[in-house]
Amino acid sequence: MAAKIFLSEPHMGGSELEFIHEAFVTNWIGSLGPHVTAFEQELANYTGAAAVSCVSSGTAAIHLALILAGVERGDEVICSSFTFSASANPIVYQGATPIFVDSESLTWNMDPELLEKAIKDRIARGKKPKAVIIVHLYGMPAQIDKIVDICQYYDIPLIEDAAEALGSKYKGRQVGTFGRMGIISFNGNKIITTSSGGALLANDPELCKKATFLATQARDNFPYYHHTHIGYNYRMSNILAGVGRGQLRVLDQRVEARRRNFFAYKKFFASFPGVTLLEEPDESYFSNHWLTTIVLDPAQTAVKPEDLRLTLEKENIESRPLWKPMHLQPVFQGCPAYVNGVSEALFAQGLCLPSSSTLTDDDFGRVTDCLRQVLERG
Repeated sequence: MAAKIFLSEPHMGGSELEFIHEAFVTNWIGSLGPHVTAFEQELANYTGAAAVSCVSSGTAAIHLALILAGVERGDEVICSSFTFSASANPIVYQGATPIFVDSESLTWNMDPELLEKAIKDRIARGKKPKAVIIVHLYGMPAQIDKIVDICQYYDIPLIEDAAEALGSKYKGRQVGTFGRMGIISFNGNKIITTSSGGALLANDPELCKKATFLATQARDNFPYYHHTHIGYNYRMSNILAGVGRGQLRVLDQRVEARRRNFFAYKKFFASFPGVTLLEEPDESYFSNHWLTTIVLDPAQTAVKPEDLRLTLEKENIESRPLWKPMHLQPVFQGCPAYVNGVSEALFAQGLCLPSSSTLTDDDFGRVTDCLRQVLERG
């Protein structure tokens, strides 16, 4: 069987080993060390954030952001419904209730009008949301200016889940820096990786200082172990930060490669009616196109996403349905949701295609040959 083509695989740049070697030579192995400090500063420089705290995962970063936003048991937090469960799980960690808001069809991200409707309704019910978590899905920036305005008007902290969107911009500004806090993921399938890891971004350095304190078991400044807060073992290790420093050096190349994949797919699908891609709505949006995603219009083609996925799978090629909305997940059954049908339709008709920055011309040919076979039959 031909070699597997992954949906989104790690892509090393070469200099990661230099930083790892330095960590071993200097014996900086744990969750403190010069690579952690340097990686945080380099991320701040790249994103334009005032400060960064590097942690063990994007999920950990969201959890810390909720704590810093004052979310407690019994509170409500509005969250994008069309996302991975890691966006919503930390809300439950805090004993709070997720309130899910559906997407708009332009960017597939949280619908600003529905967001305001949800906020007004929760306030009318006596439960003003404690925070809002929006997601920049598949690297596509949300309608962030509208969402920021709404959150500012109602004085609700905004947390940006930019786990998939490092390198994406809105009006020239890096996503993850518009809200009170933003988060990035460095999971193995992200545009750059530290194997596992994440970061919290903030425009207030004090927030990152508090996040780092909580992420290192909330140890107070005493010569012995003294604790006045509940802490977490969430800090990134010096070795992983070294990997991240090497990866950050090639981030712009990885963004360029992912975008090149997208435009190649766009050209391929141009001859197949009923297939659309998630595209930048206008020049204000710059997506890293972490994953290229398609939607099949049942009014124009009889082909279903599962037809394509299974055909690709037989050829050892990985693809994946779009996210199943959180308001349809059994684990969140009973949570309030403000829906308009957009995310449910996308889930039913969408597919994520192989989008690795390692994707070669031969790989792309294998993928599109499979797609062509099914689409032409359909």
